[in-house]
Amino acid sequence: MIKVTSFEFNPFSENTYVLSDKTNECIIIDAGCYTPDEEDELVNYISENNLKPIKLIDTHSHIDHVLGNKFIMNKYDIPLQMHRLELEGLKQAHIYGTMWGINMNPSPIPTSFLDEGDEITFGNSSLNVLFTPGHSIASISFYSKENNFIISGDVLFNQSIGRTDLPGGDFNTLINSIRTKLFTLPDETIVYSGHGEPTKIGLEKWHNPFLKD
Repeated sequence: MIKVTSFEFNPFSENTYVLSDKTNECIIIDAGCYTPDEEDELVNYISENNLKPIKLIDTHSHIDHVLGNKFIMNKYDIPLQMHRLELEGLKQAHIYGTMWGINMNPSPIPTSFLDEGDEITFGNSSLNVLFTPGHSIASISFYSKENNFIISGDVLFNQSIGRTDLPGGDFNTLINSIRTKLFTLPDETIVYSGHGEPTKIGLEKWHNPFLKD
């Protein structure tokens, strides 16, 4: 059983996730911690629960999802993984940050890359990687069939979708990703998004105003 714990971080109210199982190994997805208090909140949770981080993974490279990359990698000496096509965006994230008045330490470069069909493992658990571009050029999502959830980044929200007016975004591509990758999952699949509250696939099929036929 995978335990999913979320934290709301940075001025963009981004969701950072820690996934762990009974082995106490964990992975961190989209480290958005920005302030010292946010860093402490994440570190204290990991310490108090005797967790051992083994990987840092980014769904995509937009600044709100990578603000804590350098801190987490330095703190735990763990590798960073993301899709290869997000690399240029990652390198530019700190520059875009100045547009929002955010000073960011540039993120370290990933040590390896993920793509459709890859498997992320930790402890006794695994996640399948889905290629879900549209919000960004090569956003990826992480699905656990056994635990009935998907980490979707900024692809799908509770009755909304990711914006497509940022570099690498494309509305038609995003809608196709949702319909062909996410909406093929069981209706009861929980969607843990990059912002806001969780939702379910079935609810979004019926009620998401951007996806009604």
